[in-house]
Amino acid sequence: ADIEPTEGETDADKEQRLASLAKQGYNPVIGVGYAYASAMKNAAEKYPDTTFGIVDDATINTKNVADLVFNEEEASYLAGVAAAKSTKTNTVGFVGGVDVPLIHKFQAGFEQGVTDTNPKVKVISQYLTQTAEEGGFSSPDKGKTAAEGQIEKKADVVYAAAGLSGQGVIEAAAAHKVWAIGVDSDQYKQEALAKYKDSILTSATKDVAKAVYNLAKSVKDGKPATGIVKGDLKSGEVGLSVSNPKFADNAELQAAIKTAKEKIVSGEIKVKSS
Repeated sequence: ADIEPTEGETDADKEQRLASLAKQGYNPVIGVGYAYASAMKNAAEKYPDTTFGIVDDATINTKNVADLVFNEEEASYLAGVAAAKSTKTNTVGFVGGVDVPLIHKFQAGFEQGVTDTNPKVKVISQYLTQTAEEGGFSSPDKGKTAAEGQIEKKADVVYAAAGLSGQGVIEAAAAHKVWAIGVDSDQYKQEALAKYKDSILTSATKDVAKAVYNLAKSVKDGKPATGIVKGDLKSGEVGLSVSNPKFADNAELQAAIKTAKEKIVSGEIKVKSS
């Protein structure tokens, strides 16, 4: 069973939901998002025979918890290569939802990818809010305003790592005929964004479903995965989507991305995470 946090839910509420699933015999029990960390630690200690999984958090050091984390900085590096190769103004933007370590990974990888590809390209980076409670991941209007500000400063490719707020970034990019780069899933294929899809160059994806499936399979096979379980470019759990033909059919761009990917996988390029 997997669950996501709901608005206004306290840690005690989260712990109760997790414990109730474990009590009902669900195994594994998965919490989506770092907001579950303290609740899961407590629930896991009460139900030692259940395997728990948490997405996007690596702080729980309990023997029956799998920390499902991703090298988002690697996919973001490739997004930076794509941005540096696609800009005509030598200015690109990064919009982060909330100023937290998880999103710093996206920023660091993106900036490094841009600079390694073309040091002349300037990156304008900003965060929408300091805390999730202020709506950084859930306010398309904030995303739109931030992107418009960057576009005014000549950014013609904007990468959003901002949850739902990223929809506003994509809307602004479409209105101003510049490129947006999506995040987490292939946003070119998202129904809610269908009318803007031609402005979505690519998306830096992470395959949470694959990580969850692998965890469930490990439990079923009697060898539950625990500790830090990392998805990266090598495992295919992070990468860039290729749904937009303008991106997929650009041979020069694809060659640059392929080279960067090979160098990251081989360890020749070390991608920063902060």
